[in-house]
Amino acid sequence: MIVALDEKLTHLQDILRKLRSVAVAFSAGVDSTFILKAAIDTLGVENVVAVTGRSDSLARSEFEQTKQLALLLSVEHVVLDTNEFENADYVSNPTNRCYHCKTTLYDHMADFIAGRGIGAIVNGINADDLGDYRPGIEAAREHKVSAPAAEAHFTKEDIRILSQAWGLPTHDKPASPCLSSRVQYGEAITPQKLRTIEDAEAVLHELGIQECRVRHHDNLARIEVPAAWITKLAQPDIAAELTRQFQALGYQYVTLDLKGFRSGSMNEVITIGGLRSH
Repeated sequence: MIVALDEKLTHLQDILRKLRSVAVAFSAGVDSTFILKAAIDTLGVENVVAVTGRSDSLARSEFEQTKQLALLLSVEHVVLDTNEFENADYVSNPTNRCYHCKTTLYDHMADFIAGRGIGAIVNGINADDLGDYRPGIEAAREHKVSAPAAEAHFTKEDIRILSQAWGLPTHDKPASPCLSSRVQYGEAITPQKLRTIEDAEAVLHELGIQECRVRHHDNLARIEVPAAWITKLAQPDIAAELTRQFQALGYQYVTLDLKGFRSGSMNEVITIGGLRSH
């Protein structure tokens, strides 16, 4: 059954009203910005707090955007310094790494809302996310984190449509998962590796490529860009310059993935059995 967008919005508002006051896990992405705006409009800005977990896994540019968007929406913005790098299960980078990261975030947020008397933690998970491999969803369930958009059956496209109607600058923003998602499973995560990845992707952004990934495989960088950019980056002069800049950052080998950009490509190496084991 197809549910109209206005019906989904009414359902979403009903869910939020029952929570009375919320702390939104806020990353400045399309989904969390949408939920933050919906919560403010439904509950009033005095009953909403935007909470960002600050760590090396969050790109510096993304952190700055959390501050700018919170200011734009005139909502209280709280920054919690998380400590996932103290967790060996996170640092070792297993296939359920995201579970350990989100567990740390929600532990901190649970302490925060308890001290403030806030009714619930909410996140930006949408209905499309439920069909993907997202160990972080398990951590959310364990911490009783509400996912109003998913519960109201909002898809990513629904969220983009309403975000544009509401004038949110994130309506057409590309997805930007945490930097740790670029590191191959089983390779230890370090703050230095994440800074290297961030700086490497900045090189691609300077070329005008907004949606891209630099996948980190030890001393090899695997570049994912939209198909239209593959032949451009393969041109000898551009390829030579990219190689020079990436090697200056510490990569020994620089490769261009001929499959092009695709979200979650690191999960392609995981078998169904491997997924079920976690």
